[in-house]
Amino acid sequence: MTPSNAAIYQVQTSTPDSLRTLAGYLELALDEGESVVLMRIGTQVRSVYVGNPSGALEDLTDHGVVAAFQADEMLALTQLGLNRITADDQQYRFMRSVRYIADRQVVVFTPT
Repeated sequence: MTPSNAAIYQVQTSTPDSLRTLAGYLELALDEGESVVLMRIGTQVRSVYVGNPSGALEDLTDHGVVAAFQADEMLALTQLGLNRITADDQQYRFMRSVRYIADRQVVVFTPT
C-alpha cells in the first residue's frame, strides 16, 4: 500500500519530538537569560541544565534528563555555530557550542 501525498507531506512538515523538547528548554533559557547545557551522564540519558556554562556545575539549575536517543537527534538536527529551527510554528535562533564543565564535555545551546 502506497501512502498518500497528504501523509508524506505531514511527516515532512511535522516537528520532531527532539526539537520540541529542545524548544521547551530554549524557552526556559530565554526566560532566565541563560543557556541550555546538555551533559552525558551515562549511556541511556543526558542531564539538562539551564544557566551560565562559564560557571561551576553547582551554579546550573537541573532540569531533569532526556533520553540519549533524543539528545542524539537534537545534535543531528543542529550544528555547531548559529542555528535556526522552527518548532510548532515558533522560530528559535541559538548558538550551539561545546565546553567543559566539571571535567565533562557538554553541549551548550545559547539563545541569540
